[in-house]
Amino acid sequence: MKYVGLADEALSTGGAGLNAGQSQNLPRGSESGTRGRIARLILENGPVTAAGLSARLGLTSAAVRRHLDNLLADGMVEARTARTYGSRGRGRPARLFAITDAGRSAFEHAYDDLASSALRFLAETAGPAAVEEFARHQVAELERRYGPVVAAAAPGERVQALADALSTDGYAASTVAAPTAGTAGSSSAGEQLCQHHCPVAHVAAEFPQLCEAETEAFSRLLGVPVRRLATIAHGDGICTTHVTCRSLAGKQTTPDQVESRGDGEDISESGGLFI
Repeated sequence: MKYVGLADEALSTGGAGLNAGQSQNLPRGSESGTRGRIARLILENGPVTAAGLSARLGLTSAAVRRHLDNLLADGMVEARTARTYGSRGRGRPARLFAITDAGRSAFEHAYDDLASSALRFLAETAGPAAVEEFARHQVAELERRYGPVVAAAAPGERVQALADALSTDGYAASTVAAPTAGTAGSSSAGEQLCQHHCPVAHVAAEFPQLCEAETEAFSRLLGVPVRRLATIAHGDGICTTHVTCRSLAGKQTTPDQVESRGDGEDISESGGLFI
């Protein structure tokens, strides 16, 4: 499931495997290989400055900016103005470079169309319930592999352990502290699990059962309620899952307690349905 590497190969071989129109401006050789590494760093770490890329790759700022200019011209990345907090000194605000939908598609699984067709056939012949059963079957394997890793981590490090396991499978996951109460746009304290890459985003856009099953699995693995805030499949930049702080969950929640409140409906920390 390490799909990210497929895009590196595609980018470094002149774009082989990319969608039509995305590869025509990608030269062969080391230039393209470096460009692929830059695109992958932006994908995995989110918006980043040219200086940050330069430090990570050990390249000069001029070299990084040349590759960024090419990626911008190809529509693989876009430039944004970094937000500033408080007073800022003179000079232009820093520019952040973020992956675009076209750039993300270079990292997508090569069999999206086949998978979508197979699930569409399953839904038409066996009904929507069969798709849900398939999604849960797929997630069961994920839980089997991730379960021991997450359980072995200290309670306060389990979200990071899950992120590390997801990254191994190509999801480029990371964690951040959730906004605390009283902060604009916040909901409640806890952590946010961010997946900067989804190998099945196009399939999940048509079959949200895949996202729903994954969200339920995260809750069972972590032993606390979770809530999906955003998904790449729905057009968001990253998949973001809010993980309730254990102290706010009220008690050490067991997987069975998290999965159901007794009436057959999965619940989030606010009492709403999992989304």
